[in-house]
Amino acid sequence: MPRRRNAKTEPGERPLQGPELMFQDLDGLLGYRLRRAQGAVHRHYMAAVGGLKLTQKQTATLWLIGANAGVSQVAVAAALGMDRATMMAVTNRLEARGLVVRKRSATDRRRQELYLTAAGEKALHKVKARIVEHENRFKRLFEPAELAALLSALQKFRTFD
Repeated sequence: MPRRRNAKTEPGERPLQGPELMFQDLDGLLGYRLRRAQGAVHRHYMAAVGGLKLTQKQTATLWLIGANAGVSQVAVAAALGMDRATMMAVTNRLEARGLVVRKRSATDRRRQELYLTAAGEKALHKVKARIVEHENRFKRLFEPAELAALLSALQKFRTFD
């Protein structure tokens, strides 16, 4: 006897759930697939770097400051697609932890330049090592040509920023 697709079940029968649900066209939606993939990557990312107590935004901010010493908060915010208030909060948290310092620009007193502290450099080094392991786990799911095609396809979304 086929299972019914509603909450009422016969004794001993359980309602449909999890992978047994009918997705119809949901699993064919690009946004749905991207969100599920992002969720899987994010959960693994948090498990990989969780002990370092750095969010993805904080990590990306450290990464950009490390690669661009003296960069302005405005430039980092623009590069990461963050509004000014969010960037300020991220920078405040990193500064409070002793990972980043703000300095007034010698050429433009209105500009705040960002630099990693020694502790910030150490934290960035640790998080980068964990991210490499995290990335490799997901990259192994693809053949080299598939990975190149995926990265190229995802790059097209930048036109929507």
